[in-house]
Amino acid sequence: MNRIEQSPAIAPVLSLRKAIYRAAHDYHGGVTALALDMVMDYDSLQKKVKHDFEQRWLDPDELEEVIRLTAHPLLLDALMRPAGMVWYKPEAAAPTKEALLAVSKVLHQTGLFVSSMHEGAADNLWEPHEVECLEKHGADVIRAVLGIMAGAREAMEAHQNV
Repeated sequence: MNRIEQSPAIAPVLSLRKAIYRAAHDYHGGVTALALDMVMDYDSLQKKVKHDFEQRWLDPDELEEVIRLTAHPLLLDALMRPAGMVWYKPEAAAPTKEALLAVSKVLHQTGLFVSSMHEGAADNLWEPHEVECLEKHGADVIRAVLGIMAGAREAMEAHQNV
């Protein structure tokens, strides 16, 4: 079994233009609902989010609104990747036994995936899909751990205020 067959299913790594298109179309109600929520003409928005239509682009305020309304993970990934950053939405996860076991499972699966990539490290020939998978798994682990940390802090503060 090669590394591609062993890699777990992950969301695709998209360009910013394609991520905007995907975020707009995945929005609850699609582009029509997004246009209504942005108080914008549907046809104008449709042309601006179409990834292969180069004549129109979202202006910075419109892009900010799409980001705020959709909070689409693929769009956030596409925005942060060029800067080498990982986005994190502070959502406290209850620091319960089940949540900690879930993080442990994510860490275990990621560890298995990383160890399966020893061929890339051995010959020092990393393929783009391998690096993308590794980056995605790393970001998922960071988000999971930060969520547990935020939940633990929230639980501690709630207990101290009792």
